[in-house]
Amino acid sequence: MDRFHPIILKPGKDAAVLRRHPWIFSGAIDSREGNIKEGEIVEVFSSDRKYLATGHFLNGSIAVKIFSFTQTAAGFDFWLGRLKQAFELRRKAGLTDNDYTSAYRLVFSEGDELPGLIIDWYNGVAVIQTHSMGMHNIKSLLADALKEVYGEKLLAVYDKSAETMARSQGNRNEHRNEIRNELNHDHFLFGSSGAVEIAEIGHKFNVDFINGQKTGFFLDQRSNRMFAQFYGKGRTVLNTFCYSGAFSVYCLKGSATHVHSIDSSRPAIGWTKENLALNGLNEKLHSEEVADVKVFLRETTGKYSMIILDPPAFAKTHNVTNNALHAYIHLNASAIRRLEPGGLLFTFSCSQAINREMFRSALQSAAIETGRNVRILHHLSQGPDHPVSIYHPEGEYLKGLILEVE
Repeated sequence: MDRFHPIILKPGKDAAVLRRHPWIFSGAIDSREGNIKEGEIVEVFSSDRKYLATGHFLNGSIAVKIFSFTQTAAGFDFWLGRLKQAFELRRKAGLTDNDYTSAYRLVFSEGDELPGLIIDWYNGVAVIQTHSMGMHNIKSLLADALKEVYGEKLLAVYDKSAETMARSQGNRNEHRNEIRNELNHDHFLFGSSGAVEIAEIGHKFNVDFINGQKTGFFLDQRSNRMFAQFYGKGRTVLNTFCYSGAFSVYCLKGSATHVHSIDSSRPAIGWTKENLALNGLNEKLHSEEVADVKVFLRETTGKYSMIILDPPAFAKTHNVTNNALHAYIHLNASAIRRLEPGGLLFTFSCSQAINREMFRSALQSAAIETGRNVRILHHLSQGPDHPVSIYHPEGEYLKGLILEVE
């Protein structure tokens, strides 16, 4: 077994690791041996030199992201084993090998003991998104492992990490020059493919993983869209931040009387119309608009019996949580004012820095601001293909509530 650079923790700083939390912060480190470059594999030891974990080194407040609590050579077989483990979890959840659903998240970072890595499966195309230099360094190896997992079902592997890697590097310039060309463009690691058609619980969607947001589709909302389909029956629905219209499709399939989809992106509205047509839905029951959602909610006089608020993350870091909370208050208050008596609000936060209690408090403030009585019907979160390690509660990034407004 290769010997990786050792990192020694300060006395008493091993408690979090012993609780299997996968992050080690820079302030916990007493010493390190050798010139460790970002992305290299390190072994972590307690102050009395007992082995604790193995992970990737980072230059930042989080200094190590742990991928194993047992010593390993971290070769091809190790990474293949991790992917097979992730696949087996999705198989048990009923997401693989069926015609009813052909898209799911295969790897969800810390939830699958692969911090810094996202892999989404779109009906034969695997889209990789790395968030750390360590995972960036093994992308080709991961592509080979995916061939072993999927065999002939794998048509292509696409690396969509340019934006996330550029953001994760920030002002850390150690690797900027050597990977500059890779960071400037996304590319196929294996095969090739254009936009792909997927099935999700029997609904059809075109996924443009090359030009779309994130990896192309928001798989984390699958189960929440089922709630929208159920509650949308007989209602007029406003779907804000609609992206490619998945919530709109579900609501119309659930016999909503009309759905109005809004997004600030013209391409997103185009994708929404394509997906409505793909599912054979009556275009007379749908209207769409390119608009700033916050401005629209503030200025419209229209009323709806159901509104879906699924905005982008308002807080990507903890130092902007206060501003984000005020944004959630104002946005939700505007939506509550647009609801008819007895209307439903599906409201979400995908900001990891905003925990569930903070989000609920923001919604309470929004309700107080409107002076209307509001009740919680359901607490919502991400689906089983976005598992959360019990040792890493930060992985529960998606918070949602279904509210009834009198």
